[in-house]
Amino acid sequence: MMPDALDGMTVFVAVAEARNFRVAGERLGVSASAVSQALRKLEERLGVPLVHRTTRSVRLSEAGERLYAAVRPALEEVEAAVAAVGELSDAPRGTLRLLVGTAADPVLTGSLLADFLTTHAHVKLDLVVSDAVGDIVAEGYDAGIQLGEVIDRDMIAVPVTGDIRMTVVGSPSYFSRHKKPKHPRDLVQHECLNWHPAAGTPAYRWEFTEGAKEIVVAVPTRVLSTDSAVNIRLALAGLGLAIVYEYQVREEVARGDLVPVLAKFCEPFAGYYLFYPQRRHASPALRALIDHLRAARSSAVRRPAR
Repeated sequence: MMPDALDGMTVFVAVAEARNFRVAGERLGVSASAVSQALRKLEERLGVPLVHRTTRSVRLSEAGERLYAAVRPALEEVEAAVAAVGELSDAPRGTLRLLVGTAADPVLTGSLLADFLTTHAHVKLDLVVSDAVGDIVAEGYDAGIQLGEVIDRDMIAVPVTGDIRMTVVGSPSYFSRHKKPKHPRDLVQHECLNWHPAAGTPAYRWEFTEGAKEIVVAVPTRVLSTDSAVNIRLALAGLGLAIVYEYQVREEVARGDLVPVLAKFCEPFAGYYLFYPQRRHASPALRALIDHLRAARSSAVRRPAR
């Protein structure tokens, strides 16, 4: 009876975390109907309903909540044991699923990931690029890459970049029609191209520093976008001021296509980190990525500035 009772637990945990049969099936590599059938068989063996199904949602029953609380830690131990055994293989392998911030240009552009994949031929990447801050464990990610300030303290964090800085930029044509702001409070007199992480979320309140004092400005927003690249293009067209990461517009500023302002109020802050749960054993593939990022970061620190 015991092997039969254990059969289907992985499916149950996937459903409990995704609260959706289709999403759970995608995580497990099977169809939604296969997930539903496996879960139903488990419920029949246990003699209790584990989930309440509707046409729009799946939620755990009281029995399901109790079973999930008991089974999830045990499955994590099994996953850790399997990963430890996998480390005995010759090379890291498998698929790494990563949640990466949309503005993590040092990771998403250039040769960083390409070099990693070239070095580790048996590793595949499943990248989800989003600024949504969620539970990477519940959503089935191996790790995330986000700004240090949004990472929970109970995560293991590995630096990917050094400190970064925001900059406010506008085009020469915009400044031919508007006076350059000398202080963040002057921004209320300007047309601004603003950002938010997802539809329905509040617009970003622009943050600055003056000595030890923090300044937050709710700017007049002409355009609100979830993509800072859109705001950069509109700023180049002279439609307003945009606040972006300094590295995103380095070339445009060097060419004179964009002009930075308020630089003395834009202090550097912690950049991007790769993070994953402390309680989860890093798989050989994730460990290989961590080592690769650390080596790349060390090389960048040693490289002399031009």
